[in-house]
Amino acid sequence: MIRKHLYVMGRVQGVGFRFFAQRQAAAFHLSGYVQNLDNGMVELEIQGEPEDIEKFLLAVSRGTTWIQPERIWQEDMPVTPESGFYRKG
Repeated sequence: MIRKHLYVMGRVQGVGFRFFAQRQAAAFHLSGYVQNLDNGMVELEIQGEPEDIEKFLLAVSRGTTWIQPERIWQEDMPVTPESGFYRKG
């Protein structure tokens, strides 16, 4: 089990990105959260098995017709006890 802290830049606010991230997290059995930031980026923390996180990152980086991530920063974090994935704000 691992945990990642992510910042996503691009066309990611006002286009359903948080809902999209929540659906992808559920599909890959990940926990954590997603929230919009005042600077136009989106912040996420995701936790789960490494291969599931990689699949999540691939899906998020591809986006959709409306969601167009341009850059994703990520760093490792300590694993924390939690369940579920939720949208903040």
